Amino acid sequence: MKIKPFLRITIIFMVMMVCIGSCTSNKQALNVTDQEKMAFDQKIGDTINIANDSLEYDIIIIEPGFNFWLRSIARPRQYYSQSFLETRNDIYVREWNARVLQPQRFGPNLYELQINYDPFIDYGYEVNYQLYNYFIYFQRKYNQRLGPFVPRI
Repeated sequence: MKIKPFLRITIIFMVMMVCIGSCTSNKQALNVTDQEKMAFDQKIGDTINIANDSLEYDIIIIEPGFNFWLRSIARPRQYYSQSFLETRNDIYVREWNARVLQPQRFGPNLYELQINYDPFIDYGYEVNYQLYNYFIYFQRKYNQRLGPFVPRI
């Protein structure tokens, strides 16, 4: 069977594009502002309690600088829809929990405890907003990637 010249060029072009695409890096440098660096450099412990009393759901985050970062750098409440936050949190929680189970591969000091997050439970906007922003803060501060998205503000 003979391949037509046009088809041969198309196949070669497609193979070249796949090779070029696989050689480029998908890792992008994060642009961290001076104000964000101030938040990351704080040594005083912040304690954030993320709770939904009606569901008896509670997350406690003890992370120096997170409260400052949340108030001064994170996008304001209502910037994201609740469904956006829930979708991203589900992705981030799955990766977080996978890393907790692999302490020999991922820093056990970064990923200490699993997060029990059920995407079929409505935790409310505030829980999802604060959890999402903690994931963004965490990824930016510790230069981690918990999903396919660049952690942007």
